Amino acid sequence: MELITNLTHKIKKNLKKIKATGVLVLENGSFFEGCGFGFESAAVGEICFNTSITGYQEIISDPSYAEQIINFTFPHIGNVGTNNDDHESDKIWTRGVIFNSEITNPSNYRALKHFDKWLKKNKIVGITGLDTRSLTSFIRDKGAPKGTISFSKKGKFNINKLKNLASRWSGLKNLDLAEKVTTKKNYKWSGFKTWTKKNRFLKNKKKIFKVVAIDYGIKKNILRYFSDFNCEVTIVSCKTSADKIIKMKPDGIFLSNGPGDPAATGKYAIVIIKNLIKKEMPIFGICLGHQILALALGAKTKKMKLGHRGANHPVKNLIKSNIEITSQNHGFEIVKESLPHNIEITHKSLFDNCIEGIRLKNKPIFSVQYHPESNPGPQDSVYLFREFINNMKKNAKKKRS
Repeated sequence: MELITNLTHKIKKNLKKIKATGVLVLENGSFFEGCGFGFESAAVGEICFNTSITGYQEIISDPSYAEQIINFTFPHIGNVGTNNDDHESDKIWTRGVIFNSEITNPSNYRALKHFDKWLKKNKIVGITGLDTRSLTSFIRDKGAPKGTISFSKKGKFNINKLKNLASRWSGLKNLDLAEKVTTKKNYKWSGFKTWTKKNRFLKNKKKIFKVVAIDYGIKKNILRYFSDFNCEVTIVSCKTSADKIIKMKPDGIFLSNGPGDPAATGKYAIVIIKNLIKKEMPIFGICLGHQILALALGAKTKKMKLGHRGANHPVKNLIKSNIEITSQNHGFEIVKESLPHNIEITHKSLFDNCIEGIRLKNKPIFSVQYHPESNPGPQDSVYLFREFINNMKKNAKKKRS
């Protein structure tokens, strides 16, 4: 018993000697200390949590996480390293990451770079050694707070200064981030299909349908799925006019995912989409594109207390009466009571009953809140791409007749 007591005393003594090199300071002044890693700096953002147990490189490189600090609930993040294939965008917009356990050396045949080095290269501030479950419980009960994450090898932090940085930041509400992350130049997708273990990325030269994708923060895997379905995709800036899009003679329009408040894009996006709707053309939206479509159709959106972020979200398809396990990342939702009568709700969340899908009753226009291109196991939601393809086929027949 005496041996155990002495050992415990030594452990506590050694723990006191460990200097905190990372800190997370919330807008209310509370803070969490840990070990810093990644990029040595300070960053401000909204702190959210993600419940996925894999796919951290795809999550962090998703433009929808612009101005956010991600708290991962799964403790072992970084253990498979990073590679050149799993980026969802060429530029990383995430502000910071929070882990429970220290990053281990990579253990995966695809790994090319240690995760810590990848974070440094992409200027992402990280902190580990926190009680991420406690932080998650705080977010669940109080809502997603504003915060500052800081890493300093010297371990010197001005808590009040970091708190003030968080307090002065505007937050995501009323913040238009789509115009920040959108492409600066229109371009055509390379035609690479989705990844397979045998062939990695194959190029599909077969192009039957022309799709124009409006970029609010588009993910590469969405573009790969369009290549799987023999589509030529032209990606355009979120401020490209409807007239310019129509001149490209697309068979269908895609409204991409993206970050920020959908209502803040109203100055330009809603007008564009309203004009496209008049053209009787197939439209398919995902995530932010889903919300902006709803706004253009006359509905309203609002910020959620928690948001949905993870790869295990059950969604009920109200048309087929089946359940899909979905991947999600959103902090805003459509207000159900604001939906016009010509919009039908097609999907709902089984976590909180929020709207997960809509369609226009009299036109080939639909959207979903979740990510059908992100597969948390079985490809439950890939059929949505097929529906869009079928709408384009039907529309092409109408034009010919």
